[in-house]
Amino acid sequence: MEDWTQTLGTAPLLGIAAAAIALILILVIKFKLHAFLTLILVALLTALATGIPPALIVDTAVEAFGGTLGSVALLIGLGAMLGKLVEHSGGARVLADKLVDIFGEKRAPFGLGIASLIMGFPIFFDAGLVVMLPIIFAVARRVSGTNVLLYGIPAAGAFSVMHVFVPPHPGPVAATELYGADLGMVLLIGLLLAFPLWYVTGYLWGKRVGSKFILPVPGLFGEMDDDQPANPPKVGTIIALLLLPLVLIFMNTGLDFLRAAGTVSEDAPWYGALSMVGASPVALLISVLVALFVLGTRRGEHGTALEKVVDSALGPVASVILITGAGGMFGGILRASGIGDALASSLDGIGLPVIFAAYLIAVVLRLAQGSATVALVTAAGLMAPAVAAGGFNAVEVAAVVLATAAGSVFAGHVNDSGFWLVGRLMGMDVKTTLRTWTVQQALQSVVGFAIVLVIFYIA
Repeated sequence: MEDWTQTLGTAPLLGIAAAAIALILILVIKFKLHAFLTLILVALLTALATGIPPALIVDTAVEAFGGTLGSVALLIGLGAMLGKLVEHSGGARVLADKLVDIFGEKRAPFGLGIASLIMGFPIFFDAGLVVMLPIIFAVARRVSGTNVLLYGIPAAGAFSVMHVFVPPHPGPVAATELYGADLGMVLLIGLLLAFPLWYVTGYLWGKRVGSKFILPVPGLFGEMDDDQPANPPKVGTIIALLLLPLVLIFMNTGLDFLRAAGTVSEDAPWYGALSMVGASPVALLISVLVALFVLGTRRGEHGTALEKVVDSALGPVASVILITGAGGMFGGILRASGIGDALASSLDGIGLPVIFAAYLIAVVLRLAQGSATVALVTAAGLMAPAVAAGGFNAVEVAAVVLATAAGSVFAGHVNDSGFWLVGRLMGMDVKTTLRTWTVQQALQSVVGFAIVLVIFYIA
């Protein structure tokens, strides 16, 4: 791709992207073509329409597909195994009963959301959601059995809020470095806005969609086993197993936070070792191995019986993995075509106030090519010189960081692999995912930006 230059202007590129998204929606919703096939087909057609040389199209598409699956497949596969072990042992049911006892049936979605906010501080969105889903499904089955969105959307919204706005997650850390902001100030403001933002866009929105879209609990991680033991593990054991990947991943994200703050050096020998152990796939692998021993071997299950339990977790999530990878392929083709770069260059010279321009550029980039990380980093890179020359104080610069982050999450749709991840894991079709998760992401973006804007102007 280094030897190819895009010759189309912004208007035709934007028209092609809009047509591609419309085609995906028509094929999936109206003609019921499988999403995996649809995304691959439209990705290839989009590559041809935008002028990517045919000799480069397949390699570009496969690279984008593999880049998405490199993390997603490991996280979903290992998370599914961990969830199946927790469910098969009876642990998910025990923890669900405990949460309902503490918060009550009516407040169970609130309790799941609070737990997800806490878990979401160090753990990434996709990894946290996969680990938490068995508990979400168990609580939903325990209380109603047919209303997964009432419990799933508040939890997913909590993980999204923490991932987008709060260091040490990579998005806000990267934007902080590009803008030259104070990392501690970004962390403080991010933590202050996290709860009210989640309450409005995660909890209240989850209650609304839960009353409007009544969906059964999917049989992915938390399908009820007929042979669950009469002596399930203790609640403390299950909590410890769920906290294990949380603690391990915090070593990675926490170290990255300290590196960005200049406290530790990435050249230290121990830095690389701890970072590897704390990487999400490695942390989940360690957690699965521990769960095999604690929930299996120590409780009398061995060999083939345990192998069948973990193997049974992979079949139901295969479609989720492939569709998510195909969504990443489509987004990768859009990025390779230069659509995002063309839009960013056009928006950069509009002359809006810095904080509005940063937000708007991130929003348009997010809508155009799907990746929140690309939208955030590109927008921050474009706006960094203006922020540096603006004479802003530490709070104002931190607000610009979070405004850019807010824009990068706006209305995730069919070109975002996360859209397919959430929709498929919760058993939603495309139309329902657009009406629930896409709207949630738009609300999270707009409300988050409004809060940050107030902080910017009173600082």
